[in-house]
Amino acid sequence: MKQPACLLAALLLAGCAHPPAQLQDPPLVISSAWRTPIGPEAPEALDWWRAFGDPVLTHWVDLALAQNYDVATAAARVAEARGTEVVARAALLPTLDFSLPVSRARALNAFGVASDAATFTPVFQAAYEVDLFGRIREQVSAASASTEAAVVGREAAALAVAAATASGYITLRALDAKLRILQDTVDQRGEAVRLARGRAEVGYTSDLEWKQAQAELESIAQQVPPAQLAIERQEHSLALLTGQAPADIARGLEVTELKPPAIPDGLPSDLLRRRPDIVQAEWTLASADANLAVARAQFLPSVRLTGSFGDVFVSTLNYNPIRIWSLGASVLAPIFEGGRLEGQFAAADARRLQAVLAYQRTVLTALREVEDSLSTVARAREQRVRVQAQRTVLDDVVRHARNRYVAGYSSFFDLLDAQRNVLNADLAEVQTVADELNGLVALSQAMGGGWESTPPQK
Repeated sequence: MKQPACLLAALLLAGCAHPPAQLQDPPLVISSAWRTPIGPEAPEALDWWRAFGDPVLTHWVDLALAQNYDVATAAARVAEARGTEVVARAALLPTLDFSLPVSRARALNAFGVASDAATFTPVFQAAYEVDLFGRIREQVSAASASTEAAVVGREAAALAVAAATASGYITLRALDAKLRILQDTVDQRGEAVRLARGRAEVGYTSDLEWKQAQAELESIAQQVPPAQLAIERQEHSLALLTGQAPADIARGLEVTELKPPAIPDGLPSDLLRRRPDIVQAEWTLASADANLAVARAQFLPSVRLTGSFGDVFVSTLNYNPIRIWSLGASVLAPIFEGGRLEGQFAAADARRLQAVLAYQRTVLTALREVEDSLSTVARAREQRVRVQAQRTVLDDVVRHARNRYVAGYSSFFDLLDAQRNVLNADLAEVQTVADELNGLVALSQAMGGGWESTPPQK
């Protein structure tokens, strides 16, 4: 009767230890609609980048998903998390070990005669911790949630790489278009220099217009090398995304020929299951919840069962084995730990609160990214309409300015000013196209890229 009484006393004493109060979670409010409603909406596929209609863009995104180092690193984190989960699950099962101690010794008997003896003892040892209060199960839950977070983190990394590659390719094609505009403008300025020179040589105008035309030519020509540098650096960036050394990047459609995909449908609340980074943060929070439960269970007793059995072989006994065995149980009940358990609980509670705040920040960041992308697409489309209207007017302005200059009714500076406006409008139009397309890429990423999963249960 003494053993049950001791166990009962340990359980009662353990009940005197209580974890401190848990920290409170701050509230999170999500709006029911987007601030910037825009255009027709449509469901989005996982391979959303194909909607741009450029097989070369699709090739680069697929290559990046297959060879990018960030995606490979995220996959390695999944393997690490699964290994950790296997270790945690092993604690639910008993352990069985085998040992084989071997020794040889010389000793003196009572008559002063020396004798040698060899001993070896093969023994099987078993141990099992009874999970009375769920501490081990919570450890398994924490490891399982960490695995799910790693799996979803891999999806988030893949989505980010796909978006970065698509956006990088669009930016590259926009830089190509700007370089071509600059080169065409250099050719046009060369014709203007020849025209001004011919008029100056026959005395229609002074050398001032000729020199001004030359200065304008050099002003445009000096913008070509920086544009080429930007293209080369963008190519290097795309090569890195695809896991390659810097090299030439194949091109497909012009940036103005890419098809703007439809706006992805969905409400703000849909992001909670469509954004992999949000689901990852929620699984991380679930892991922190389980770890907090583990810290709470540390205040309760733990019961461990042990057993062993084997044979002892001694050479002086003519190798006749002696059977040995043992069975035991132990109860560890914390009574006074000097604040260690309270400190562990407080640390686990604070880590959980950090996970809550990180989750809420991830949600708010996601909402902001969607709103930013919607605004970018909407404003880029508005600006593009204005730029195209300006460009149409500027064609007439340049034509009239040229005719008046040739006829001697206006100065060369009027023509030069009109040509500068045309160049700025052409560059601005390319930029608005790139802004809209990149905004759609960012919107696809912000809306989850067609990915969807079930978050952990609260």
